[in-house]
Amino acid sequence: MGLAERRKIKELQETTLPGRVREIEEICGAAIPYEVDWDSLADDAEGLNFLDNLSCHRLNMALRVICQDDLGKEAVRESLKTIRLKNVKTKADLQMTFEAGVLEMHCAYALRTDGMFTDGDIRTLLMQKL
Repeated sequence: MGLAERRKIKELQETTLPGRVREIEEICGAAIPYEVDWDSLADDAEGLNFLDNLSCHRLNMALRVICQDDLGKEAVRESLKTIRLKNVKTKADLQMTFEAGVLEMHCAYALRTDGMFTDGDIRTLLMQKL
């Protein structure tokens, strides 16, 4: 892992992800933490650059629709406890699950929009399990 990757990880850990957690709290009324598999991103500078937009931003867009009323906000607060992100290398490795309060997304961040789940995909999965 080079200096650029270490700097980006530090920025994500100290600024970007805490900001996204605050945004989630504004949307649904609960701060839901992120757990990132940093090892899966250690050698992927391109992936690090797209993690926020392809996962965090998309999730928040999905949550805004779900949490448009008090019923949605309550369902999210009661059901979603942790968000886990992992970087994968190929589109075939993409995976998204929501079990036992954990939303887990395996995205190929370096593939940009080809390696992500849309906010509609995320919303559909969450709505099925809320």
